[in-house]
Amino acid sequence: MIETDRRGALGLAAALPLTSALPPLASALLAGSAAHAAESGAAAWDLGDLYPDLPAWDAARKEVVAALPRLSAYKGTLGQGAGAMARALEDISAVTLKLMRVYVYASLRADEDVRVAVNQERNAQVEDLYAAFGEATAWTSPEVLELGRDKVESYIAADATLRRRFAYSLRKTLRLAAHTLDARGEQILAAVSSPLSGPDTIRGQLFSSDIPWPTVTLSDGRTQRLDAQGYTFTRDAPDRDDRKKVMDAFFGELGTFESSLGAAMAAKLKGDVFEARTRSYPSSLAAALAADNLPEGVYRTLIAETDAGLPQLHRSFQLRRRMLKLPDIHYYDIYPPLVSLERKFTLADMRTITLKAVAPLGPDYVRRLGEATAAKWMDPLPRPGKRPGAYMNGAAYGVHPYLLLNLAENYEGLSTYAHEWGHAMHTLLASSAQPFELSDYPIFTAEIASTCNEVLLAEYMLARAKTAEEKIYYLGMRLEGMRGTFFRQAMFAEFELKMHEMAEAGEGLSGESLTRVYLELLKRYHGPDFVIDAPYAIEWAYIPHFYSQFYVYKYATSIAAGTWFAHSILKGGKAEAERYLDVLRAGGSADPVDIIKASGLDMTGPDPYRGLVADFSATMDQIETLLG
Repeated sequence: MIETDRRGALGLAAALPLTSALPPLASALLAGSAAHAAESGAAAWDLGDLYPDLPAWDAARKEVVAALPRLSAYKGTLGQGAGAMARALEDISAVTLKLMRVYVYASLRADEDVRVAVNQERNAQVEDLYAAFGEATAWTSPEVLELGRDKVESYIAADATLRRRFAYSLRKTLRLAAHTLDARGEQILAAVSSPLSGPDTIRGQLFSSDIPWPTVTLSDGRTQRLDAQGYTFTRDAPDRDDRKKVMDAFFGELGTFESSLGAAMAAKLKGDVFEARTRSYPSSLAAALAADNLPEGVYRTLIAETDAGLPQLHRSFQLRRRMLKLPDIHYYDIYPPLVSLERKFTLADMRTITLKAVAPLGPDYVRRLGEATAAKWMDPLPRPGKRPGAYMNGAAYGVHPYLLLNLAENYEGLSTYAHEWGHAMHTLLASSAQPFELSDYPIFTAEIASTCNEVLLAEYMLARAKTAEEKIYYLGMRLEGMRGTFFRQAMFAEFELKMHEMAEAGEGLSGESLTRVYLELLKRYHGPDFVIDAPYAIEWAYIPHFYSQFYVYKYATSIAAGTWFAHSILKGGKAEAERYLDVLRAGGSADPVDIIKASGLDMTGPDPYRGLVADFSATMDQIETLLG
């Protein structure tokens, strides 16, 4: 996952998210320091690259606060000429860059331990500062629109700074004219950005500190606290009774908060509808796609092609039932690997293997990844109080990305490691090739970088498997990757669209109604021979991505694109790798569909999704051949 970005005026913001192995001593130090950090309760990353200490951070925050009146004072000056426009936009951009760094530091400190109130307060302080910054610069888009396309284009032609750094954002502003309010309206919308983020904050705090997560005793005598991380680590338990116990306990506890979590989601959806209607969009979906100039057909084609591919998904569940020797298949049976692999991957192993797996991307990519993974940019291991999940935050342009991970020493942990470092490399490549204003790549391309790395890793591991059982393991993990990232995320996308349509139609929104809709989707996606236990339908509340509007579908489009790129690189060579790396280097310098299309892949038609379904089917064919 790439951390959700914060955008300034005219979209001016940075992305928001070796040729040999490490020498043995460096590997030991890398693994040892991370383990020590986890044991001591300290984060393993070094935030000193952002600010040496909290007073330095607070001084930078105050500088941003002090700059806001100056930015407001530029109002009315853009029409004084190309130079005047360039000066105003350069100053706004410089303050934006500083604000992004202030945000990154506060956000990372807050995520180190969500129980530390003072860090949560600093993070909330920055959220309020973003709202104030938005108010101070809300006049920019209306003023650009007032100048009109001809005058703006004449300014771009006359000024090199406008051409190189601001032309894309200015033209995007002109494109969105019908959905831009006057200066006062934009100021009001900027002011409400902080309260509209409240539902996400409430949901996060419930999960991190308020829900009394249960502890279960597994069949091997081990006890496990089932918070979000504990659930993720144990839902694939080899013993079926353990898996059922884990899901019953986790979703059972979550279900007791159904009303509160439903209220939080309902408030979030109403906020989305409010913003869409205020900007005169026909729907929340149209509003969400507009910034990246994505045709609505991309979203609906994905759902339609996924629906057409459901027979293959149903086939995979029956293959799973057969291989696990189950009399029937339940929802708690979808996570255990098709065959077991008694192999642990230490943090040093993850680094070494990932560097080798991405070798097809070229020596420069491997060298830069090797240098990055050797630095203290990552907090890799779980510990009490730490934010769950995994993300890359690349919003501190001019510094470097930071990665929060909660890795288990298994293949899933290895895959997560490769995934998030794919995001980090995207940030490094875009930041090296683009000025700050064009480095902020959209999520639509962001997840391509991470999923391509996952595919390269899976192919690397499969090629080096020594036994049929090991090959089946990696093929099974590939199958699970496509199920989880394509079919499952498309199901989420369909659910998210349905939620917004309910909100737009004024239907009653509650935890109970959302659970009912989600259960219907679970049954359709998993097929008539799959048992869905009704209490598990509260799973929608477990998915944090629903609080990032229309985010999840991009995982599905991205694995389709990432798989296409990975296969073209493995079948081709340097030219194919360079075309792919050009997508990463492009950052946010053009519309994402156009960036991808220039590399030879058209995401507006059905072919990428049909290709993914065909690959899914072919993987099952390989497994069945090995089974005999």
